[in-house]
Amino acid sequence: MMNFKIAVIPGDGIGVDVINEAVKALDKIGELYGHTFQYEHRLVGGCCYDEYGVPIQDETIEICKTCDAILFGAAGGPKWDSLPFELRPERGLGRLRKEFNLFANLRPSKIYEDLKEKSPLKNRIIEKGVDLMLIRDLTGGIYFSEKGNRIGKYGEEAYDVECYSKFEVERVARKAFEIARGRRKLVTSIDKFNALYSGKLWRDTVTEVAKDYPDVNLEHMLVDKAAMEIACNPSRFDVMLTTSIFGDILSDEAGVTTGSVGMLPSAAINEKGFGLYEPIHGTAPDIAGMGIANPLASFAAVEMMLRIGLKLHEEAAAIDRAINKVLHDGYRTGDIFMPGNTKVTTKEMGELTVERITK
Repeated sequence: MMNFKIAVIPGDGIGVDVINEAVKALDKIGELYGHTFQYEHRLVGGCCYDEYGVPIQDETIEICKTCDAILFGAAGGPKWDSLPFELRPERGLGRLRKEFNLFANLRPSKIYEDLKEKSPLKNRIIEKGVDLMLIRDLTGGIYFSEKGNRIGKYGEEAYDVECYSKFEVERVARKAFEIARGRRKLVTSIDKFNALYSGKLWRDTVTEVAKDYPDVNLEHMLVDKAAMEIACNPSRFDVMLTTSIFGDILSDEAGVTTGSVGMLPSAAINEKGFGLYEPIHGTAPDIAGMGIANPLASFAAVEMMLRIGLKLHEEAAAIDRAINKVLHDGYRTGDIFMPGNTKVTTKEMGELTVERITK
């Protein structure tokens, strides 16, 4: 029996719809395993701006510091597109990442047996199995390094610098090797070492880190080759490790193989293992509040939080079994519906999945 405090931040759009269902899954886990989950409900994003004039309050940061994990929905929407950059809803999520140094982004991609017909991959590829974890750096590289505008040889220019320190590469690499130890013990490091100085530093540093994990196999792969392999032979991957920009692209490619972003979770964690867990589908404002969003990605985010953040592996497995069972029983929200299935609402899918959480 353990006690946990979870910051629950639904955010905007369908984030509210799906996180409400995910909390029910935690309650059920608490009942089955004797744990207590205390929730700190906070506003972050456009909803916070509407209420307080900022995308996140300082008080929310302080409260999150007292929590064991953050369960997040989504932030943003066209309603707030005209706001100044620093007041945009997404800046609330950005500040959470910065304040807690959430440098490693974990994006699993798995094809559920009962959803394989939704995947764009051919059956002969799916039958080999698709279950990979893409780990990308979240705080360095081209998105966060020097950038600006200038006048050059041909007039106006814009530039963004791809820059990594050895420290940044080493810390995210260690996360990848640690996670691989709990999976199939293979890390595929993705870079562009043949064209980029930063790529050579990345490859050399990952190779050095690998010496501390002799039980985990390491292979290196160029990013263009990795993109082809995800589409043609994704079963070869276990843990993929890469930079911020390469990971941004490859994780979306890997994600689309599952057939629906409504099934995909994500985590951002720091060196101490504290993390923020969320579905990746965004706010989808066109269907917000309509009761038709798929909550299973938020259930999968809870599974990641239990397994990676709280080290409750048996409890995490119970969530995963429930997701598989509700799909096997034919229940579907609109995004994954096929003829012969039973179409259900967000709330119904949540309740049906919670019913299937068992020891």
